[in-house]
Amino acid sequence: MDEVSLEGAIWHKAKASGGNGGECVEVARNLPGVVAVRDSKNPAGPVLQFTPGEWAAFLAGAKSGEFG
Repeated sequence: MDEVSLEGAIWHKAKASGGNGGECVEVARNLPGVVAVRDSKNPAGPVLQFTPGEWAAFLAGAKSGEFG
């Protein structure tokens, strides 16, 4: 997958992260053909990019307890 420009990304932090500045990720799902994920503590740092299908498979695995 080619990297997609992150300009215009709308980032969302998990509700469970609270306001304590703990370890959390932010996800942008408004970009064409990509779901972007970054560390909320380092928004200028690296960003992982997944296809919507890859992201859906990850979420399904997480919800089913596949990752322990």
